[in-house]
Order: sequence, then C-alpha cells, then structure tokens
Amino acid sequence: MAEEIDDADSIIIGADQVAELDGELLRKPGEKHTALHQLMTCQKKVVSFHTACTVIDYRSKCRWEGIDHTKVKFLRLGERRLKRYIELEKPFDCAGGFKAEGLGITLFESIESADPTALLGLPLIWLSATLREIGVDPLGPVNGD
Repeated sequence: MAEEIDDADSIIIGADQVAELDGELLRKPGEKHTALHQLMTCQKKVVSFHTACTVIDYRSKCRWEGIDHTKVKFLRLGERRLKRYIELEKPFDCAGGFKAEGLGITLFESIESADPTALLGLPLIWLSATLREIGVDPLGPVNGD
C-alpha cells in the first residue's frame, strides 16, 4: 500500500510487532478471557517480541528495513492481580495482552533489548539512526554543525 503513494517528497514509516511464546504467536486478545489466559500462560516465562520497521524514501527511491528482538521475562502473579491489571488497562488490542507503556511494566521481571522503545511498537533508536542516514535529522538543523 505504501508503494502506491504518488508523492516524490514523501518518507513513509511503518511498523508492526508480534509476540511469541514457545514458538507460538500471542495475538491481540480482543477480550478479557483471552487476555487473562495469555497472561497466565506467560507467568515466569520469556516472551519474545519481534518489532519490524520500514522506512521508504520516495526522494531517493530507497527502502530500509529493521527488526528488533526483545525478550521479556514475566513475573509470577496471581490470577486476581492479573484480572485487576486487565480491568485497569484493558489491553485487548496489544500483542501479548499488555501495555508496557502503562501498568503492563509491573508484570515483568526483566526486559532484554538493544532498543527498549521497540517494546512499545516502534524502535525509535533504529528509526532515528535511519532518518539521520537519509538526511532527515530528528533534531533538525543546528547552526554551526
């Protein structure tokens, strides 16, 4: 779809993420029961998150692609605490059934990643480096540099 854009000055950024536990994809739960089941299954286990990002620069007709791999070790929490988390955050549209940018961070024992922002769905360290590489500095122009 991004390839169909007809604007020679455009830079398109797209990203998506999947969660994996023991070789199985953890989908967006959609509702309470599925979210609870997913979070119960993750207890004391390591879940891998694969976040892909693509930048298409129509000015140069170039494309960059990056993938970040983040490993999250979950705590063991009781069902009542997980239900309370689901009640507060309603993480039904999130891969794995949690929101790391909110109270979901309280579900974890540890996070292992080269780019911690990737867990939120967009690897900003990779994206910033890619934008600088194509001449779009996220900090903008500075006199004297």
